[in-house]
Amino acid sequence: MKYICSKCKKTEDVRTHKAKCDCGGLWKLHFHVPKFNLDLVDKNTWGLFRYKKFMPIIDDSYKDITLGEGMTPIIEFDKDVLLKMDYFMPTLSFKDRGAAMLISHCKSIGIESVVQDSSGNAGNSIAAYCAKANIKCEIFIPKGTSPKKIDMIKSHNAKVTITDGSRDDCADICRQKVEKEKVFYANHVYNPFFYQGTKTYIYEVYEQLNRIPKNILVPLGNGTLFIGVVKALEELLESKLIKTMPNIYAIQSQYCPPFVEAVKNKESKPAKVSLKPTLAEGIAIGVPMRGEEILEYIYKYNIKTIIAPEDKIVESRKILAKKGVYCEHTTAASYAAYLEYCKTNEKLSDCLISMCGAGLKSDH
Repeated sequence: MKYICSKCKKTEDVRTHKAKCDCGGLWKLHFHVPKFNLDLVDKNTWGLFRYKKFMPIIDDSYKDITLGEGMTPIIEFDKDVLLKMDYFMPTLSFKDRGAAMLISHCKSIGIESVVQDSSGNAGNSIAAYCAKANIKCEIFIPKGTSPKKIDMIKSHNAKVTITDGSRDDCADICRQKVEKEKVFYANHVYNPFFYQGTKTYIYEVYEQLNRIPKNILVPLGNGTLFIGVVKALEELLESKLIKTMPNIYAIQSQYCPPFVEAVKNKESKPAKVSLKPTLAEGIAIGVPMRGEEILEYIYKYNIKTIIAPEDKIVESRKILAKKGVYCEHTTAASYAAYLEYCKTNEKLSDCLISMCGAGLKSDH
């Protein structure tokens, strides 16, 4: 198992504390993944580490880090839509999948202190798992982040630093600290161990349904769930458990659509966009650091990039809530995008949508 630089292809031991390669390229993780087989799943473990045979685990640190994340139910919302209830997690967000894996890795390699930047959910997850691991933690968040998310981060005894400017500005400020002080950057975008946690989303879907739905809708900001979903589907293809890649719809905010604009012009890098305030704060990423990697996946698998209309987010949240599903605004944006696509393009059936974050997180 090793890191490989996405630019110069240099390799590095996974025990390194470097956030990225010396050339500036982000790490990709290379390790042998066995062909996916439900017989290799640890049925005695109720949580995502039941899939440890397919995850890059160095030692048993995860046993002391896990908070019971994963194994979230799938419900039938209507005859066309299945909802994966990923806000049924310890910190009420799907980000616990990646945080559990990444902080377990941090513990395995002796990390004692980390920093991270976040729009809220990832920071909350990292803070919670650092608390369990007894690792010091500082989370940088942009001004305007949900107060409920800030309170949750603080509750885990993490230091919270609120920054001026956009979500991207917040990331820049945090990375300056990483460069200056050489503290470990436990970031959900930079560190590829995070995606090895989010890919369990698809493992669970396959185990629960014994199939993969025809259409999968995934919110796309920095790509933490998107990359994990694609990686896991590739593993299922290689294992011959599915014959073809399902139709994937990558959802972007109307007010922050760098991938939508890039695909329109067939560009290899995310488009430069003018940001506007959006209720879908969790996917409001104007400069996604793994943008080229994400676009390669988009073009390779003919993934559609679609818009969540800003003026439909609150309405969509109400529709979900009236049937018992109380999600945050960013999550409601996914359902808004689904409804808009069905209205303006074609009716989709056999759809899977992730309920990424709980509603109490965005009551502001």
